[in-house]
Amino acid sequence: MAICPKNKSSKGRRDKRRANWKMRVPNLVKCSKCSELMMPHRVCKACGSYNKKEIIPVD
Repeated sequence: MAICPKNKSSKGRRDKRRANWKMRVPNLVKCSKCSELMMPHRVCKACGSYNKKEIIPVD
C-alpha cells in the first residue's frame, strides 16, 4: 500500500516545511595576505596561504 496522509496539510504548514530549502550566499572574507575574497577557515585559492603562512605553492 502507498503512504497516504490521514488529514490534509494546509498550505501554510506545507510552506513552513519547505521554507528551509533555500540557497544561501556563501560567507566570504578577505585573505589576510593578498586581500582576495575566500571562504573562511580554508586555504586561499589565489595565493595558497592560510593564516598568513604559505601552505600550497602557487605559480
